[in-house]
Amino acid sequence: MRATVIHAPHDIRVEEVPDPAIQQPTDAVLRVLRACICGSDLWAYRGESARQPGQRIGHEFLGVIEETGSAVAGFKPGDLVVAPFVWSDGSCEYCAESLQTSCPQGGFWGSIGSDGVKSDGGQGEAVRVPFADGTLVKLPADAASDDRLLTALLALSDVMGTGHHAAVGAGVTAGSTVAVVGDGAVGLCGVLAAKRLGAERIIALGRHEVRTDIARTFGATDVVAERGDAAVAAVRELTGGQGAHAVIEAVGTEQSMRTAVGITRDGGAIGFVGVPHGSGTGIDLSVMFDRNIALRGGVAPVRAYIPELLPDVLDGTIDPSSVFDVSVGLDGVPGGYKAMDERTALKVLIKP
Repeated sequence: MRATVIHAPHDIRVEEVPDPAIQQPTDAVLRVLRACICGSDLWAYRGESARQPGQRIGHEFLGVIEETGSAVAGFKPGDLVVAPFVWSDGSCEYCAESLQTSCPQGGFWGSIGSDGVKSDGGQGEAVRVPFADGTLVKLPADAASDDRLLTALLALSDVMGTGHHAAVGAGVTAGSTVAVVGDGAVGLCGVLAAKRLGAERIIALGRHEVRTDIARTFGATDVVAERGDAAVAAVRELTGGQGAHAVIEAVGTEQSMRTAVGITRDGGAIGFVGVPHGSGTGIDLSVMFDRNIALRGGVAPVRAYIPELLPDVLDGTIDPSSVFDVSVGLDGVPGGYKAMDERTALKVLIKP
């Protein structure tokens, strides 16, 4: 089969690799119908996170099951399923506590195990799924014939659940004022999640008009284009000097975290899901202590959120499909990385 591999910074290739096969009784083999490029994939593309030459890449996908191991009870060939960006066994204490990202037997697609074996990445024609019963979520079969719905459902593999995780961590409640730092796909899904949870006012921080237009369609009531101290001043002016009850941080840089702290209302909370990168976190604990600001978040356990969010995607209550603004086949994946790196694309959809 063909799959996307990374050889070096800015060197993404689509190559022939061995077909996935059942290795454990709990495995399934899935034929990929939709995948995409994540903003976090760009850190490997730019050389800011290490990868081995030839390592698979991609962690957001959905598809149809082609084969199951003898111990798989919940799925059969032909089932349409979505995969969260981390596989998990579904039976450990962490999984029972809805923290599948800490599952001791879990892992990230495209990662390299302690035995040196490379797992399949989602940006390919097929994937071996460990612990299929604990990892995958079944989708309605007729969704496979609805291109828009299938694209919206793909967002449940990562960005929609991650935006929701940030909103939950920030304590978004009905009637609250929310600010969202970051106009990437996760930040936009954070806007959508905040609206779904009943936020009355949502302030989107972003400088790219195409993206902030999407934020407005998702429920943003205000847009702040400034950065740094100017952004803090603008949000405080919009909120009568107080700041937002709940702040979603969806970037992961020192500046974005400083901004998040600066725009949080005393007694409020920050939900952070931006993958940390750069020179530091920018967190001044004394400021947070004095102002009773809480900080929650981290790697989103999207497997726990999919059952909650799925009905709303299916009935159209939320539709994250517009975060995908470019579509490519497998041959177009290297160009898709380039487009996202140059910010000429928001999020690239892959149709193998």
